[in-house]
Parts: sequence; structure tokens; C-alpha cells
Amino acid sequence: MKPQTLPLFPLQSVLFPGGYLQLQVFEPRYLGMVERCDKGGLPFGVVSLLEGGEVRRRLSGQAGFASERFNLLGTLAHIESLERPQAGLFKLRCVGGQRFKLLSIAQSPHGLWSGEVEELAADSEVTVPPDLRPAAELLQTLLHKLEQGAAALDLPLQPPYRWEDCGWLANRWCELLPLAPEERQRLMQLDNPLLRLELVADQLDRLQLQP
Repeated sequence: MKPQTLPLFPLQSVLFPGGYLQLQVFEPRYLGMVERCDKGGLPFGVVSLLEGGEVRRRLSGQAGFASERFNLLGTLAHIESLERPQAGLFKLRCVGGQRFKLLSIAQSPHGLWSGEVEELAADSEVTVPPDLRPAAELLQTLLHKLEQGAAALDLPLQPPYRWEDCGWLANRWCELLPLAPEERQRLMQLDNPLLRLELVADQLDRLQLQP
């Protein structure tokens, strides 16, 4: 896959392929970027922060800004909807696409990060084995409960549902489980969807969530 240069959006969260991300954007460095991506039908890259915050912060009593450092493996974010409730504020709904690795990064004078990225292959389709099917059944039960009290578009899981696919199932659990950011990132980076689901099942067992 040919490398391409994309704008980057460092966040405290981890975006998984097929996952949904809602953002409120108000920083000048991101407003123009979002508008360009939306008009051009282009994705931006979401990378999880290792140091610094989502909002650029000036150093107290000093010139310059607090440093930002992030993981070099992230996920493409495709804008599904964009609202402008007021001047200087965008509300986005994005869906995760391919994972990518950063080959190089650069920061503009006004703080916007960009990077040369190489897309990683999508998860192979691996059928959920019998011993891991309880993870799918439990997620179906959870979704049914959530559907009782929330609007369809606000649900953390959206169709098409792929209950028999290891990668899809593991990713949805990774988004819902109370994992530390570094653990969520580690699971996202795994190339083996079956191993990712096995590790998720271990987490469910520890939390005593398996039926």
C-alpha cells in the first residue's frame, strides 16, 4: 500500500476499525482540517496520546506550548456527519477505517500534526470458535439492554453486526470494556484477530462477565 500524508488528531482515546467516534472540535488548528476533510471526502488519522492533552496548552510563564507525544500506530477516521451548532464549533461523527503506521511526522507552526502513513492490512475474517461464542452472546444481550433506553444512533454498536467474526467482535468489546489506554492500544495493534478475542475473553472472565 502506497504511503500517503494525512492530518493527525491525537486523542486520549483509541479508535478501532469499524468503531464510532463523536468529537466536538473548537481548536483553530483542527477546524480548518476538519472542513477540508469533509469537503474532500478524506479521512484524518486518530492516534492515542502518550504525553500532552487533546487541547493545546501554553506553558505557564514560558514561551511555547506543552509537548505532545503519541503512538505511531493509529486508525483512519472517516467523517460520517458534521454539524455546525455555532461559530467556531463542529460536532463530528466518525467511523474507524484501516489501521496505519506512521513513517514520519511533522507539526505546522499553528500546531496541526501531519504524518506520512502506511495503511495496514485489514483483519482476516476468522470465524468465532465455539469456546469463544459466549463473548458474542454476552454482547448481544448487552446490546439488547442498551436498545431499551437509547436512540439508535447513540448506541455504541452499529450495524452491520458481525457476531461470527473474531476481529469485529473483539474490537467492539475493546471499546466497551474498562481498559487502561495502553491496554486498549496494545489490543488494537495486534494483527491476529483470534488472539485479540482470546485476550478479550480473558478480560471478561476476570470481570466475571462471561455467562
